[in-house]
Amino acid sequence: MPEREITSPIDLCGPDGRLNPDAVGWTRRPLHRANLRGWGRTKRWEYWGVVSPTHVIGIQVSSLDYAAVHGLYVLDRRSGQEWRHDVTVPLGRGVALPDRAGSGRVAVVAKDLTVDIDQPTAGTTGPTTIRATSPQITLTLTVEQPEGHESMGVVVPWSTRRFQYTVKDLARPVRGTLGIDGVAHPLTDAYAVLDHGRGVWPYRMTWNWGAGSGPGGNAVQLGGRWTDGTGSTENAIVVDGIVHKIGATLTWSYDRDDWRAPWRVTGDGVDATFVPEHVREARTELVVLGNSTHQAFGTWAGTARADDGTTLALDGLVGWAEEASNRW
Repeated sequence: MPEREITSPIDLCGPDGRLNPDAVGWTRRPLHRANLRGWGRTKRWEYWGVVSPTHVIGIQVSSLDYAAVHGLYVLDRRSGQEWRHDVTVPLGRGVALPDRAGSGRVAVVAKDLTVDIDQPTAGTTGPTTIRATSPQITLTLTVEQPEGHESMGVVVPWSTRRFQYTVKDLARPVRGTLGIDGVAHPLTDAYAVLDHGRGVWPYRMTWNWGAGSGPGGNAVQLGGRWTDGTGSTENAIVVDGIVHKIGATLTWSYDRDDWRAPWRVTGDGVDATFVPEHVREARTELVVLGNSTHQAFGTWAGTARADDGTTLALDGLVGWAEEASNRW
């Protein structure tokens, strides 16, 4: 059965905090209000990934109830040198995360890390500004929102008590400056991807995520494993800024003994190959909280066909493919 497209604003949860069944579906623009209730299993995060011809940047702000995990990451694509700064705050204190994607302020000040993301007010459009600092990294970015640009939102229901709302907003043009150890690097011909997540999660989960962006508002968004059996997927292509949904469950194939070998994602209408140029490995162990991530950065090739028959050639789209395993 095709996934239902939602076209008007809706609450993610009912008054009892359980999943609102009418909220299950996908959207072309953020329409869900993440009115989460309860404590312990709720997860909220905002992740921006930026790829330019010279650098890869990751900005993470999150609240996992009993801990807040934030970070800045930079990769020099030419030398392979990495810079990273991660901060964990007990009980998730001091984090501002709005309940609607793409609007409002995301902010945190934690030890020697600051992140301030200013988004348009609800119901309006416009650029997003990102400012962040750590001992070695400074960021001042403007993320443009082209006219008519769409993002893909989807609700993934494991049950009425466990569910996730995610928005993937791809191929957003970026301009600004990256500072590393006091040296300024202008960012041009860059693209940003937003991963907005709000939900109530099982304790253990593994996912795959792939994203690639290119000029003209063309992009691919692919996911796997965590949505299996739910009737929902987070798969789509973006053509000229317009989202075209892919409802098929896809198969991911890659070598865990050689993360730099090509990754393959295949399924109904999708034949995609990802060629890594660098692999970022991250691991967190905090008693009840644990994470292991292998995130490969590089270039996509192949084709992807959406449910409406629209096909996109993926050759040259830049981004990443990852496997993440969480205990949280």
